[in-house]
Amino acid sequence: MSRNFELYDLRITIEKIEGRSVCGLEVGDYFEVTESNRLRIPADKHFCIYAISAVLPLIPAKQRELAENDWLERDSLIACPDPDERVIMRIERIGKRTMDSDELT
Repeated sequence: MSRNFELYDLRITIEKIEGRSVCGLEVGDYFEVTESNRLRIPADKHFCIYAISAVLPLIPAKQRELAENDWLERDSLIACPDPDERVIMRIERIGKRTMDSDELT
């Protein structure tokens, strides 16, 4: 019996900064979540842990195929929790991969 399922790889990109970037992020900075749970940040870059924390609850849903009218399917913008910075991030799907549930927990 096949235990395969599909998940999207995601890229979370800084789309705009409406305040001041205290944490040093710039428009275009990004991180990726691939292979279900691997967080990748480009070499010589960083990403604020508080901005990441704002995105984390949405990642499992955005990794999966959702109903066309589900609000999570349509919405892709997330705000950093720091009101001075007003960093806006976009979640986008960058690929789809087949995973074997027996290899994951």
